[in-house]
Amino acid sequence: MDDVAVLGGGIGGLSAAHELAERGFSVTVYEARTAFGGKARSMPVPNSGTGGRGDLPAEHGFRFFPGFYRHLPDTMARIPSATKPAKTVFDHLTATQEMAIMQSGGRRELIAPTAPPGSLGALEVAFKFMWDFATGLGIEPAELVFFFDKLLILLCSCDERRYQQWDCISWWDYIEAADKSPAFQKFLATGLTRTLVAAQAKQISARTGGLILCQLLLDMANGQHVDRVLDGPTSEVWIDPWIAHLKKLGVKFSLDAALSGIHCDGHRITKVTVHGPVAPVEVFAKNYVMAIPVERLRELVSDPLRAAEPRLAGLPRLVVRWMNGAMFYLRQDEPVVKGHIILIDSPWALTAISQKQFWPDVDLTARGDGTVHGILSVDISDWTEPGPRTGKVAMACNLTEIHNEVWGQITDAITNKRIKSTNVASWFLDPDIQFPNPTSATNLEPLLINTAGSWADRPDAVTRIPNMFLASDYVRTYTDLATMEGANEAARRAVNGILDATGSRKKRCQIWKLQEPWWLGPCRAADRLRWQLHLPARPAFRVNRRGQLTPAAPIARGIVETARFAADRF
Repeated sequence: MDDVAVLGGGIGGLSAAHELAERGFSVTVYEARTAFGGKARSMPVPNSGTGGRGDLPAEHGFRFFPGFYRHLPDTMARIPSATKPAKTVFDHLTATQEMAIMQSGGRRELIAPTAPPGSLGALEVAFKFMWDFATGLGIEPAELVFFFDKLLILLCSCDERRYQQWDCISWWDYIEAADKSPAFQKFLATGLTRTLVAAQAKQISARTGGLILCQLLLDMANGQHVDRVLDGPTSEVWIDPWIAHLKKLGVKFSLDAALSGIHCDGHRITKVTVHGPVAPVEVFAKNYVMAIPVERLRELVSDPLRAAEPRLAGLPRLVVRWMNGAMFYLRQDEPVVKGHIILIDSPWALTAISQKQFWPDVDLTARGDGTVHGILSVDISDWTEPGPRTGKVAMACNLTEIHNEVWGQITDAITNKRIKSTNVASWFLDPDIQFPNPTSATNLEPLLINTAGSWADRPDAVTRIPNMFLASDYVRTYTDLATMEGANEAARRAVNGILDATGSRKKRCQIWKLQEPWWLGPCRAADRLRWQLHLPARPAFRVNRRGQLTPAAPIARGIVETARFAADRF
């Protein structure tokens, strides 16, 4: 009997297995598919290699590692690289240099740096950058002042107000977007949330949307790279070396083993059932880590399980959406920009990246038929909006219609001469999109999205069932987004729960809060008093019409002087 059975071999499950194995636990990971990595994994394009060449590489969607990620990079730094001697998987991360916001119809194209100088490293630097950027988009100063007031209110709010008030209102309503100009709605409301994992302004909570935006801005101000990507296909440079490392640590693996039953005696998990390729298998362990997606776990929650852990009752209320990738293989490479591209008004909420420039050691001519020199990797984040060519939502399109619509929306905005249909050698759609008939598609791996008020329905990694722990992206975490970072943090919390439950003296997994300016602490303390007195929130700071941060309350004046003195002194 293993110490721990980890059910699910995605980022959460592999992260839990990694932390447990390093602490001497015997672990087996059970994965429903025939490959590890979950939605993060890459794959070969079946039968695309000819003449002895390998298959072309494909992804479920491009990988994105913001500067504020701390848990995932920490884990990656403990995985030896398979191709770089004396290096780790962390060394396969490479920084982008810019981000492009492109509009359909050949309208103005906007390029923003993703790695500006960080010598000053202050909140006001971040806000000044955002101010200059937004005024360049044609947003009126009065609307920008209002927008920054809202961000500052979030930053100065106590945790009680953040979770009990701002989490229950959407980002769209919080910034009162319905009453603002089309430019405000397009760029600051809808556009910004498109970068946050299929989030939608009218659904994502103000707490999550606003604070994650602040994290990205602070990354810029502090000289951190806002945007990093891997220097090769995900499984080749990360997942495969990870599995090899875990095997050396003693972790056992079982593929094609889908969790199909959780047996609970009303107090503990007694066993689980997994469906193998031949027959069901009963798995017994001392502890169980559930690292499967929320849409799978909620199907398996029985009445005894729900009675033992009532917080599982909220799982059906959590929302999943589709976010899937498409790859366009180009005969001639077209870098477009040195980073990600946001097609800001594309109906299907497309984002993209020209991949080859970040894969210097990947010889695409040694794969496929030898004619491919570039890859345009695209994420499709809105499958419920009608496309202008078909008049259909993406969910209702067949494979050909999806191709034509996605490529059409790309070329509506990207006008580079080599972004033409004649330059496309082939394309590939995420195989999670299944077509049981020509007019109906299903998604085998949807993505959890943050919605206003959903914090109350999300469970903790440590449950009331003493031997059941959760390690997936729907768990309550500081990260608070359905991301690889969120799954890794949830896994660390689950492992710490196992260490506590077993009385282990092994070192606990490190968990980091999102970083916020230290000098805003007094403002948050003052807001806690206002919250307790049932008084509304107010900004301790304002941004003036020149984009400068100024104190708006007596407590803020002393904070500004102290912070500036500290910056000059140290």
